[in-house]
Amino acid sequence: MEVPSSEDCWEKISEDFQNKWNFPNALGVLDGKHVVIKAPQHSGSVYYNYKRTFSIVLMALVGANYKFIYTDKGCNERVSDGGVFANCSLSNALSNGRLKIPPPRPLPGRIKYVPYVIIADDAFPFKPYLMKPFPFRNQPGPNRVYNYRLSRALRVVENAFGLLANRFRILRKPIELCPEKVIKLVSAICVLHNFLLKRN
Repeated sequence: MEVPSSEDCWEKISEDFQNKWNFPNALGVLDGKHVVIKAPQHSGSVYYNYKRTFSIVLMALVGANYKFIYTDKGCNERVSDGGVFANCSLSNALSNGRLKIPPPRPLPGRIKYVPYVIIADDAFPFKPYLMKPFPFRNQPGPNRVYNYRLSRALRVVENAFGLLANRFRILRKPIELCPEKVIKLVSAICVLHNFLLKRN
């Protein structure tokens, strides 16, 4: 699975978010999913997570049409999604400006230029390229509208994970393979998911 390699590809993703989810300048929605596995022999608590299961983490960036743009599989640490993201190649590429993201542009109906961003929930750190909700529920008008639109856009990644689990039911129960094979299996599932979306 290849991350978009041109400004045009990123702009198409952003256009889809604007049209489908009313969220301009978005390059995708980021989240993690625990893929439950059978406890590997002699692994101790290495794959044991805060949900009291053994798992690897699938970190995914998803487009407006539920397609996986980027995936990172295999993290087994007991850390938040933000911690997993900090150690994946996408975080490094974003921080170092290696993704050919288009330059900032104005939001619809505005003149001030703003950067393209990735949407994430509050488990992720705030970065110039990561947009997350304002804290607390009782926000003033514009902040409340922003939080509402962001929460709608966050459903994209949740829906993509739901489609994945419904289509590939092996993800609904502990997978009885070694972690290395689970990583390969999850990679193949994500590619097949994208293929089936494109075909339909």
